[in-house]
Amino acid sequence: MSEATATAPAGGTANGGAGGSASGTAQKPNRPFLAVTSLAGSRKGGRSGVRAASPTAPPPSFIWTRRIVLTLLTIFAATPLLVMVSSSLKPLQDVTDRFRWIPSGLTISPYVDIWSTVPLADYFLNSLIVAGAATGCSVLIATFAAYAVSRYRFRGKRLFTVTILSTQMFPGILFLLPLFLIFVNLGNATGIALYGSRGALIVTYLTFTLPFSIWMLIGYFDSIPRDLDEAALTDGCGPLGALMRVVVPAAVPGIVAVAVYSFMTAWGEVLFASVMTNETTRTLAIGLQGYATQTQVYWNQVMAASLVASVPIVAGFLLLQRYLVTGLTAGAVK
Repeated sequence: MSEATATAPAGGTANGGAGGSASGTAQKPNRPFLAVTSLAGSRKGGRSGVRAASPTAPPPSFIWTRRIVLTLLTIFAATPLLVMVSSSLKPLQDVTDRFRWIPSGLTISPYVDIWSTVPLADYFLNSLIVAGAATGCSVLIATFAAYAVSRYRFRGKRLFTVTILSTQMFPGILFLLPLFLIFVNLGNATGIALYGSRGALIVTYLTFTLPFSIWMLIGYFDSIPRDLDEAALTDGCGPLGALMRVVVPAAVPGIVAVAVYSFMTAWGEVLFASVMTNETTRTLAIGLQGYATQTQVYWNQVMAASLVASVPIVAGFLLLQRYLVTGLTAGAVK
C-alpha cells in the first residue's frame, strides 16, 4: 500500500509533469500572439493617454470657440461677395427693388453692357500699364537698393533705412498737393505735360510703394548667407554678376512678395488716380464711377465691373501664393 501510494504520487507527478509540459508546449504558440495583442493594446492606450494628457493639446472649449469664430469670420467675409455675385446676375429692376438672395431671373447682360456703358476696356488697359510699370520699376530699384544696404557699408546707411521707414508713417493725402504742384510746375517749365499722364501716376505710386519694397527686401537679403556672394566672386563674377546669378534666384520669394504688394497698391488706388488723371488716362478704380449718372445708378453693372476688375488680383494671388507667404515671413524677421 505504501509502495502503491508512493508510486501513485510519483506517477501522478510524472503524468502531471508530462501533462504540464505537453499543455505548456501546446500553449506556447499562443503566447506570442497574446503578447503582440497586449503590446498593441498598450500602445494604443498609451497613445490615447499621451494625447489626452499632453500639455500642448488645446481644451475642447478652445476648439469649439475657434470653430465658431472662424465660421462667423467666413460668413462676414463671404456675404459681400455673395451680394456682388447675386446683384451682377440680376436685371436692374430686381436690384433696385427689395433685395433677394436668389434672383428671380438670371441674366448675364450686365457683364456685356459694362463694356459699352463706359469705356471699361480703356480703363482696364490704363490700369494694366500703370500698375505693371510701377511694379517693374519698384522691383528693379528696390532690388539694387536693398542689395547695397544689405551687403555694403557706407556713410549714411542707418539714416537711409530710417528715412525710408519714416515715410510710411505719413498718410498718403499729405503728399497729394506737393506732387500735384511739382508735376504742374515741371510741365510749365519743360513743356512736357506731366499732369494727367500715365508717367506722372507711375512716379506717384513709386513714392509710397518703393520705400516699403526696399525695407522688405533688405530683411530678405539679410537672411541669404553671404557665403553665396563670396563663392560667386571667387568664381570670377563681379558684384553685379553675383547679384543677378546667385542672390536674385535665391530671393525670388521676396521679390515676388514685393511685386504683388506693388501691383495691388497701384491697381486699387483711388485718391491719387482721381486727381492725377483725365478722361483718357483714367484707371479702372476711377472708371467705375461712370456707372453712376445724375439720374440713374446701374448697380448690376457696378457689381459686374467690380468682379471683373478683381480677377487679375485674385488670379495673381492664387498663382503666387506660396512665394508670397515665404517672402513675407522671411522678410519680416531678420
